[in-house]
Amino acid sequence: MIIDPLSFEKDFHHISRPCRIFCGHFIDGLGGPAAAGITLTIAGSRIISIEPDISPPSDIDLSSFTILPGLIDAHLHLSISGLPDPELRSHQLHAAYSALEKMMAGHVKDLLKHGIVAVRDGGDHYGHGLRFKAEYGPSIPLKIRASGKGWYSKARYGRLIGKHPEAGESLAGAIARDREPVDQVKIVNSGLNSLSIFGKETPPQFDLAEMKAAVNAATEKGLKVMVHANGRGPVQISVEAGCASIEHGFFMGRENLERMADRGTVWVPTAGTMKAYADSLEPGCPEAVIARQNLDHQLEQMALARELGVKTALGTDAGSLGALHGSGLIEEWRLFAAAGYSTEAIVRAATAIPAALLGLEDMGGLYPGSSATFIAVPGGPDSLPDSLSRIGCLFIDGRAILPPYRPARG
Repeated sequence: MIIDPLSFEKDFHHISRPCRIFCGHFIDGLGGPAAAGITLTIAGSRIISIEPDISPPSDIDLSSFTILPGLIDAHLHLSISGLPDPELRSHQLHAAYSALEKMMAGHVKDLLKHGIVAVRDGGDHYGHGLRFKAEYGPSIPLKIRASGKGWYSKARYGRLIGKHPEAGESLAGAIARDREPVDQVKIVNSGLNSLSIFGKETPPQFDLAEMKAAVNAATEKGLKVMVHANGRGPVQISVEAGCASIEHGFFMGRENLERMADRGTVWVPTAGTMKAYADSLEPGCPEAVIARQNLDHQLEQMALARELGVKTALGTDAGSLGALHGSGLIEEWRLFAAAGYSTEAIVRAATAIPAALLGLEDMGGLYPGSSATFIAVPGGPDSLPDSLSRIGCLFIDGRAILPPYRPARG
């Protein structure tokens, strides 16, 4: 049965005439310093001008809010919730699309309510996220970049989020013959983090020649490659093969971070996954202790990435145990802050950097000519990220989504 995933869709309001919005505080998402007292003028789907406070009075007064670009979650799984109930999680991993459709619609609402305007879905075994995008993408304000079914090596980790090449078929050959309308290619090139042995690394699933051929096959189809990779070997192969982004990247080491900085490879650390495990497990149990050690090591790598200039993007891995859609980004933001990132740098990691990765460049920052896609959160920049749980308004491409603001008539 076809459902309406967003009951407030009927309230979209597109502003056609120039509308002046006074912003108490303003962060452009491009790395510039936060500013106070800015007037933002929009018309249609675009920003017309950004100026210091000027008269006459604005149409919308957001003087008690901070305005920043709409946020992007660079790694999640729409068809899985992060709830800890083991029976529920088992059901979700094997359920038919019809049984998960309403839940995915709920995830969309949760994402939008936290100011998230675009996501990159990391895939699932049945391709439910890709199907949801195909059926609802044109009618919902959230922009979804879907991986469909990720690729992994048979008998290795990855079945829950994808498929493997057929017998006798290369990874590149499988990518080339695949006809699913995916937005990027997802490849799994390592195992999971161990919760029994701290720092344990798994061997790569594909060697350098296989990965290079896979990246070339994806490039010929106009697609970037995102790679699940933990440990030094799997990450090195993935970076040298030319993959666009490294997902997770636990225990990859300084040399790989230097390679990524040199090549412009984007890193999506998903550090919140280990915090979620540490918080969900029985306090003091060996697995919780190692999860906390994994987290601490990842924070050290993130601090080093910041020093080296690695392009880093926020991704929650929502759907992983304890990682929730929407609110998970608040936790990931806090971890970036713990690794020494400034508020402006974190906003860039949640806007401009992932926007370029997803091919949504004009949504990644606020400047004259960019998309009028932004959120307003109560208080000043120092209220972030907690204020993301109570955003005051959300505009996407000039449409007032939450709530349906209507400027005063002149």
